[in-house]
Amino acid sequence: MKIKTVDLVLIALFAAVTAVMSQLSIPTPFGVPVSLQTFAVALCGYFLGAKKGTASIIVYILVGAVGIPVFTGFKGGLAALLGVTGGFIFGFIPLALLCGIEYGRLRMPARTALRLLTGAGGILVCHIFGAAQYALLMGIDLVQSFLTVSVPFLIKDFASLAAAYLGAMAAKAAVRKFTVGNR
Repeated sequence: MKIKTVDLVLIALFAAVTAVMSQLSIPTPFGVPVSLQTFAVALCGYFLGAKKGTASIIVYILVGAVGIPVFTGFKGGLAALLGVTGGFIFGFIPLALLCGIEYGRLRMPARTALRLLTGAGGILVCHIFGAAQYALLMGIDLVQSFLTVSVPFLIKDFASLAAAYLGAMAAKAAVRKFTVGNR
């Protein structure tokens, strides 16, 4: 499979956007901060599509895994991935993938609804990953973990998902207008 230079640039750009948005965070007493990561990850999927959006998040995770401080709170390294927020970070992969699924043959209202529903499924998968790892590390049951590190974030994450979708669609329209106008 041949990858275009523009696709590599977009994958790297959105990995960088995710790293920057990860730093916009508010710490919490239980160790899982409120951040704009979910927005950034959903934006990657919605703008780049399933393959490139997922690739962008994998690049983001790999950059962080080697120690570059791209995760929330300027953390990096395997300790961050194996810590209390690591499950959420790994959950970003299915989140980007699910946000990136296209429904091209459907008309706009149905396509939008399906893309938002699929993205919501990605949010839930991400939260399952995060709550499971948190439960394992904290020695608590999954229900308690879900109530502690997932439920308080769900409204923010669903709102982030919708904002990312709207932002991605507006950005795609602007890019189309710009590229068509400059031919």
